[in-house]
Amino acid sequence: MTQLDSIPAIETSGLVKHFGETRAVDGIDLTVPAGTVFGVLGPNGAGKTTAVRILATLLEPDAGHARVLGHDIRREADAVRSRVSLTGQFASVDEDLSGAENLVLIARLLGYSKTQSKSRAAELLDAFGLADAAGRQVKRYSGGMRRRMDIAASIVATPDVLFLDEPTTGLDPRSRNQVWDIVRALVAGGTTVLLTTQYLDEADQLADRIAVIDHGKVIAEGTSSELKASVGAGAVHIRLREAEQRPTAEKLLMDHLGVDVYLEHDPVALTAHSADAGLVSGAISELTTSGIDVTEFSLGQPTLDEVFLALTGRPAEDETDETTEETA
Repeated sequence: MTQLDSIPAIETSGLVKHFGETRAVDGIDLTVPAGTVFGVLGPNGAGKTTAVRILATLLEPDAGHARVLGHDIRREADAVRSRVSLTGQFASVDEDLSGAENLVLIARLLGYSKTQSKSRAAELLDAFGLADAAGRQVKRYSGGMRRRMDIAASIVATPDVLFLDEPTTGLDPRSRNQVWDIVRALVAGGTTVLLTTQYLDEADQLADRIAVIDHGKVIAEGTSSELKASVGAGAVHIRLREAEQRPTAEKLLMDHLGVDVYLEHDPVALTAHSADAGLVSGAISELTTSGIDVTEFSLGQPTLDEVFLALTGRPAEDETDETTEETA
């Protein structure tokens, strides 16, 4: 490995940003290895978008230091901007232009010739499954097509670092999977991706390492497996036939397992932490003996959702009441 290869793509130390009385970013320390997907996971208002804007040189930090590809974000902002790209939460292309017109325009602004611009636009439209919609106005695209268009616009000139700020918010499962495939292809080509998300399955699917952020602070960091192991026990997942029986099932499980029981968003689902298969088997037997119809149960590794709940005391989908420039 050369010295250049050993330089992290992103390094931050004590990064702080205030909006009025609110400390949106509160001393974040991160190290992102080159050529990886680094997930920044947290609920709305956690500080994810603010941190990305700082690293992309769109906001000045109030304290701390950060380097992107070895360049200081304050003193060498132009050098950082020349090697990174940002896809935000909202459409960044001109919706009155067609997909092809948008990409040609961006390529021309980046210094491509007319011929090169048309060639690069056609290449990206084909790669992102948008060739058939090349001549259609972007405002007529579906949500998934628009997000793919946003990412295509971000990589007209392939960046060394791509910031993806909640790229799949509001997308249907098929569109999310298409965006995930695009991210994997970019990383395979050598791009480092910093991905912010509030979707735990997205971080689980894509990220080599994950930093969990809450109230502007990194409260945990590691691989998905390391974070799950940090909970310290297996997880038993139970589904009932009748939602009305869940309160009774919750009490029986708490009494038998001696642990708290998490009521999931699904009204017939419960989760508890226990690595003792025998104890879990006894608890399931106790439920059925009491007339509670269990349709499904499993014992396995905790999910990232359970990790987040254990770390923060609330599910990742919960929103905060912060009123800042921070939108995610």
